[in-house]
Amino acid sequence: MATKNFIEELEWRGMIHTIMPGAKEQLEKEMTTAYLGIDPTADSLHIGHLVGVMILKHFQMCGHRPLALVGGATGMIGDPSGKSQERNLLDEATLRHNQEAIKAQLAKLLDFDSDAPNAARLVNNYDWMKDFTFLDFIRDIGKCITVNYMMAKDSVKKRFNGEGDGMSFTEFTYQLVQGYDFLHLDQTMNCKIQLGGADQWGNITTGTELIRRKLGPEAEAFAITCPLITKADGTKFGKTESGNVWLDPRYTSPYKFYQFWLNVSDEDAKRYIKIFTLLDRETIESLIAEHDAAPHLRVLQKRLAQEITTMIHSREEYEKAVEASNILFGGATSEALRRLDEQTLLQVFEGVPQFRVARTDLEAGIPFVDLCAEKTQIFPSKGECRKMIQGGGVSMNREKIADPMRPVTTDDLIAGKYLLAQRGKKNYYLVIAE
Repeated sequence: MATKNFIEELEWRGMIHTIMPGAKEQLEKEMTTAYLGIDPTADSLHIGHLVGVMILKHFQMCGHRPLALVGGATGMIGDPSGKSQERNLLDEATLRHNQEAIKAQLAKLLDFDSDAPNAARLVNNYDWMKDFTFLDFIRDIGKCITVNYMMAKDSVKKRFNGEGDGMSFTEFTYQLVQGYDFLHLDQTMNCKIQLGGADQWGNITTGTELIRRKLGPEAEAFAITCPLITKADGTKFGKTESGNVWLDPRYTSPYKFYQFWLNVSDEDAKRYIKIFTLLDRETIESLIAEHDAAPHLRVLQKRLAQEITTMIHSREEYEKAVEASNILFGGATSEALRRLDEQTLLQVFEGVPQFRVARTDLEAGIPFVDLCAEKTQIFPSKGECRKMIQGGGVSMNREKIADPMRPVTTDDLIAGKYLLAQRGKKNYYLVIAE
C-alpha cells in the first residue's frame, strides 16, 4: 500500500462531503476498487468533471484501483439530480465516440496501461445493460427497492414538488439503473466504493441498499462524496459567459483555459489550488502565505493556472498561453505577437475595436497616418495621430512608430491578415486586411 491515506489526503484538500460508516476502515484494510460515473453527453470533459477525476487520481496515487464508468446506459436516460428538465437522449454511435474521446482525456491523469494491480479501468454501463430485458430488470432489481424508498430521495422529491415539468418514469428509474451498476461492479470487479458529488448521495445509497438486499446484510458497499464546487459568490463553478470551460482545445483554447484559472478570485484560488492540483500541503500553505503578503502579485492564481494548464494541455501550451497573456498585459515583443496562431490572436484581442481595410491598399503601401485617420477611425484626425507619434505613444505590432509616413504593407500583416495598432498603454485596435 502507498504511504498516503486517501481520506486524510482528501480531507485537508476540502474534497470530502460525506463518508459512509465503514468506508475508511475498508480503505485501510486492503487495496480497494472504487468507481466514479462520468456523463458521456459530450466528446470532452469540462472542468466541472475535473473534481471527480482528481478524486480518482488521488485514489490511484494512494494505492487503490479506480474505475471510471462512462454512463452509456444512464446517459440514455438522464439523471434527475440537480436538473429540472429532461435531457436529450443519445444514440449508441455518439456514445461510443464520446467514450473514446473521454478516455483519451482521462489517460492524461490516470494510469490505464501499466501492469500495476491498481491500474485504472474504463467501463461503460451500456455494455451490461444493453442485453438486460425490461422484464428481467423489473423482476430481479425492481422488486428489491420500494417506491417509498425511491420517493424519499431529494432529487425525486424536488421534481415531484413542482420543479420543472415533473418527472418521467424513465428518469424515476435512473437511481435503480445506477444502483445496478454498483451491484454489477461489486460482483464482477470486487468494487466496494462509489465516489461522486454530494448531489449523487441519493443515487449512490440506492446502490449500497440494493447490494445489501441482493447479497445479504453483511455485504460491504460504501459511498464517499465530495462537495459541489461553487464560486465564493455562490454562483456555479466552471461556467463562463460563453458556456463551459472544456478540456478539449477545440472547444476551449489553452489560452482561454489558462485565463479562466488566472482570473479566479483570491478566495476561490485558495480552495481550487487544493482541489485541482497535486501540490503537497506544505507547498500550498507557503503559496497561500506568500499570496496573503502581496495579493496584488496574484501568486496563487498564477501557480494554479500553471499547474492545471500544464496537467491538462502541456508545458508548451502553458508557456504559449503565458506569452499570449503578456502581449495584452506585459511587455511582449513583436516576435511573440507573430508567433500567435490566428485563433489565440483573436481571443487575446476579443472585444477590442476592429477595422477592416482593403488588402489592395496595403499591397501598394499606405502611410501609417493615412491608415489610422482615413482608412480607419483609430485617430479622429491626421494631426492628432502625428502629435501622439511625436510623443512616442503609438505602436504597430508592438513596435513604436517614429515616422507618421512609414508605409504599411502586406509584409507587416500578422498571420497574413492582421495589424495591431496601439494608442497609449491600453487602447488596442485590430485592423483586418480583406
